[in-house]
Amino acid sequence: MKILLLGKNGQIGWELQRSLAPLGEVVALDRHSPDLCGDLTNLKGLAETVRAVRPDVIVNAAAHTAVDKAESEPELARTINALAPGVLAQEAQQLGAWLVHYSTDYVFDGSGTQPWLETDMPTPLSVYGHTKLEGEQLIAAHCKTHLILRTSWVYAARGANFAKTMLRLAQERERLTVIDDQWGAPTGAELLADVTAHAIRHVLGHSEAAGLYHVAASGETTWHGYAKYVLAQAERSQKAIKIIAKEVTPVLTSAFPTPAQRPHNSRLNTGKLQTTFGLSLPAWQQGVDRMLAEIL
Repeated sequence: MKILLLGKNGQIGWELQRSLAPLGEVVALDRHSPDLCGDLTNLKGLAETVRAVRPDVIVNAAAHTAVDKAESEPELARTINALAPGVLAQEAQQLGAWLVHYSTDYVFDGSGTQPWLETDMPTPLSVYGHTKLEGEQLIAAHCKTHLILRTSWVYAARGANFAKTMLRLAQERERLTVIDDQWGAPTGAELLADVTAHAIRHVLGHSEAAGLYHVAASGETTWHGYAKYVLAQAERSQKAIKIIAKEVTPVLTSAFPTPAQRPHNSRLNTGKLQTTFGLSLPAWQQGVDRMLAEIL
């Protein structure tokens, strides 16, 4: 089997290079790849790459994820998050290939307190959310054999993340203020990559499993709860890290105005994914513990 992976150096893409390797040959690209086009702003080049590689599976881990910046560059965000996935869907359909794509809880407006189902009506609040939703719609319209995995609060040991920011600030300041009215589940790129590999193996023999799924670690917390957990674990670790923050104060989202509006409820119901693929998703704390063991 041949797999074309786009966005190889992102948080999820980096882990996918590991998780997909046992499935077959992985052609991994990013937007700077010299011989084949992995740049999602180059729609023609992207189509030519798919035709040249002729993969059995395309995994698109590339996206415009700068949520606030997307508000000031909506056309670029739309090209990367919607039009490029649409091109990949058309090319996959022509080849008879599978297309795997990642989407986001930002397709919802964040109302209520119940975990979102795949059947719930999307009503995005931001340019990022709108473009990711359009990408989902274009894929569903143009490629029958697709997997769209909606997730939230993604982190990885590689690159910047919320936990690293909290650890840095907690060594610089005695008091931190963290948002406490947005709910979700921190979800590791490592977990997403492993779920993806498992799902690909399954759908190759069960095409009826094509479609949209929610995937996130189990449980829920707020950014404030996440921050307190990270700092408590760091203090217990006995590593050479000096936490001076004595107080982590909960605040409302309104205390940190941003160009893009964030959903308050990012809980995702993962029952469909767990039932279809026979998976049990671990508690969010488990993945965070692994990440902290790696970075501390």
